[in-house]
Amino acid sequence: MSATVRLLGSGDAFGSGGRLQPCVLFEAGGARVLIDCGTSVLPAIRRAGISPASIDAAVVTHLHGDHFGGLPFLLLDGVYGDRRGTPLTLGGPAGLEGRTLAVLDLLYPGVREKLPGRVDARFVELVAGRAVDVGPASVLAFPARHGGGAQSLSLRVSLGGRVVACSGDTEWTEALLDVARGADLFLCECSGFEAPLVGHLSYRQLAQRRNDLDARRVVLTHLGADVLSRLDQVEFEVASDGLLLDL
Repeated sequence: MSATVRLLGSGDAFGSGGRLQPCVLFEAGGARVLIDCGTSVLPAIRRAGISPASIDAAVVTHLHGDHFGGLPFLLLDGVYGDRRGTPLTLGGPAGLEGRTLAVLDLLYPGVREKLPGRVDARFVELVAGRAVDVGPASVLAFPARHGGGAQSLSLRVSLGGRVVACSGDTEWTEALLDVARGADLFLCECSGFEAPLVGHLSYRQLAQRRNDLDARRVVLTHLGADVLSRLDQVEFEVASDGLLLDL
């Protein structure tokens, strides 16, 4: 079965380089799954000519705003936008449901009460080491090392016989080798260029371990300002907003 991945947003929390926040659209067999869902998700989806109502599921690596902050907006759109014909399944670390609904209440008081009858929202907790179904996808989570007061995961998302692996935000950990192993695509964060960053990966680290990343294709994303200023020195494939990949 053919599958595509569209990098709807390839930037960091700060919008470095004018890029949108992290969001990946994985499509196969008529199903659509988002991997991470930053606050710019609605304009990103609409730029691609896609209705938010056509998204079957979204999985997030951790509960920082640039990775999960778009989920309340998906719910908001479900209430006031195109009517959904299928459930919206949301998967992420422990606390996802409470955090998402709390943010929705803060941003748009009263909208949560309108969800029943408009959005069949289902929340699934992801636990490291256990594969779970999130809508049409199967998701296997691995522990990541990011900190910042939020549990962080790296993910392998299987859909239509293809596997997209995503590092999420993390320092280097040997678990990344298992995350990437055999995947059709490994999307790896690269927030800095030279020195290792607290809670993040640098290009120099990834270059040193490049031969150990056993995925069919590796693409760097979540790009920080200093990486963007030195793209001519990067010897990996690099994401850009709107980049479409065939798997």
